[in-house]
Amino acid sequence: MTAHEIDFHIYGEEMQFVEIELDPQEAVVAEAGSFMMMDSGIKMDTIFGDGSNQTSGVLGKLFSAGKRLLTGESLFMTAFLNVESGKKKVSFAAPYPGKIVPIDLTNYQGKFICQKDAFLCAAKGVSVGIEFSKRLGRGLFGGEGFIMQKLEGDGMAFVHAGGTLSRKELAPGEVLKVDTGCIVGFTQEVDYDIEFVGGIRNTVFGGEGLFFASLRGPGVVYIQSLPFSRLAGRVLAAAPRAGGKDKGEGSILGGIGDLLDGDNRF
Repeated sequence: MTAHEIDFHIYGEEMQFVEIELDPQEAVVAEAGSFMMMDSGIKMDTIFGDGSNQTSGVLGKLFSAGKRLLTGESLFMTAFLNVESGKKKVSFAAPYPGKIVPIDLTNYQGKFICQKDAFLCAAKGVSVGIEFSKRLGRGLFGGEGFIMQKLEGDGMAFVHAGGTLSRKELAPGEVLKVDTGCIVGFTQEVDYDIEFVGGIRNTVFGGEGLFFASLRGPGVVYIQSLPFSRLAGRVLAAAPRAGGKDKGEGSILGGIGDLLDGDNRF
């Protein structure tokens, strides 16, 4: 497997986008909805699966697309191909505040495992597949279910992390305990399992869930400070309810508080 060699630059701080420079006949594949802008001379095409086996026949294409359904993604991806003689640029935006993480698969023995919605885009030739959990407890309580995504090949891939990103290099036998939703991805050498929090007070009143992830080295782990599920839950909790009151800054004083803090919606 030989992926296209691409150059890139990541712009921004909290709402980032990645700009990818394509040489003639180079291509990049991306999830639907991540496209931001591109130069003229780039051809956009919708393809089955990830584009890593487009010469393998109809069955190969269907199998590649079918794997994506298991991870909750669309059957299709979008390929952006430079069809002109000069260099062209195409950009992809992060879906919510956080960091875009470049993953050079050649540095990780050709494989990187990530959560299902972390993948943003990759050089054409990178395989976006599925990674089944071999442990029942991890599949039932690990936050990501039995299936995660795996990125395989020898090219560049880009994943997205919510909030602030932490990169941990674990020594052999070193254990890192993490909230299950805060995992972005890890290298294939990392042993991933889940553990029960334990203790009646922790379980009932801790507010952190019943389980956390246990990551054992050696390997590299990427952790995010703000998973999208946590962000969405807090937004929904603060949103006005039908027939009820909101939880805005001025809600303690009711309408008067809203006037004081500038919330003058009618």
